[in-house]
Amino acid sequence: MPLATPYYLVDEQALDRNLARIDRLRALSGAKCVMALKAFATWATFPQIAPHMDGSTSSSLNEVKLGREKFPGETHAYSVAWSDGEIDDAIAHADKIIFNSISQLDRFGSKASHIPVGLRVNPGVSHSHFDLADPARPFSRLGESDIGKVEAVMDRISGFMIHCNCENDSFASFAALLDTFESKLGHLFERIDWISFGGGIHFTGENYALEALAQRLKAFAAKYDLQVYLEPGDAVVTQTTTLELSVLDIVENGKAIAIVDSAVEAHMLDLLVYRETASVAPNAGQHRYVIAGKSCLAGDVFGEFDFPEKLEIGSRVTLLNAGGYTMVKKNWFNGVAMPAIAIRRKNGTIELVKEFDYADYVASLS
Repeated sequence: MPLATPYYLVDEQALDRNLARIDRLRALSGAKCVMALKAFATWATFPQIAPHMDGSTSSSLNEVKLGREKFPGETHAYSVAWSDGEIDDAIAHADKIIFNSISQLDRFGSKASHIPVGLRVNPGVSHSHFDLADPARPFSRLGESDIGKVEAVMDRISGFMIHCNCENDSFASFAALLDTFESKLGHLFERIDWISFGGGIHFTGENYALEALAQRLKAFAAKYDLQVYLEPGDAVVTQTTTLELSVLDIVENGKAIAIVDSAVEAHMLDLLVYRETASVAPNAGQHRYVIAGKSCLAGDVFGEFDFPEKLEIGSRVTLLNAGGYTMVKKNWFNGVAMPAIAIRRKNGTIELVKEFDYADYVASLS
């Protein structure tokens, strides 16, 4: 019997395709890859993902603890700002800790002297299609930008994190950024043991120059005698997950509008944040519909698409690429039913791994 919608569906075979590319990059480059839990933290998939990675990295105490508990390998701890109430717990669960600023290093660095300590550095250049996600935007709080101040604390750290990419699918762009990093920071790279270039490098894309990236990373590591880390998140799960929906109603107001059992703000929030539309496949046919959510938000619209057949109440709609930065952002806006989570196993069977109900909604409030 088909699962009741709405639900997120993770496809193991699609995930394997991305993991094979990660394996190849690790083998060719010598770089280590740690899973960025900020992008995807559905831990039912970790047994499949973890053997192809070197550990996990975080953006909060909760993610550090989840990584330590559920994801084998190294556990990297990073936060834009640790609080006094978090820092001891974060260090206790971490194999490495990365401070966002020198002031945080000053406050908490001595507590972490028994593990590798890193500092986030902001070189002032980046690749991002969106100002909202640009780590090097004017007045950015993400990392230290004063190289003189960084140089003064080099004896207290063993590594850097330089995260300056967002959805960068161009090796040429990454290579140009790396050239700039070297020109500004090369004298400091010689004094560290490891460096993380963060996430946002879309090297699992079908047309990405993966071999060229691997060669560049390998040469960089050899030049400065250090270990390179990458922090893929969305790159791990891109094109692996769908959001499965059903049509609840069809209304006409200049266009045919199909209302589905979901809400953009609740279940695919990034579409609103970045003013994008969802994707469906094949998005072809003679029947055009606006696919809209059931929340009270007037702009609760997933997009306008073409379908080969007329939609009716009960028709299924599949939205693509609902993994990275989607499931981690789901929320209870309007109390709309939370999508379940299912996995399509490699043998084709679909396994329900998590359902949410009224008790979960109540527990999210007080």
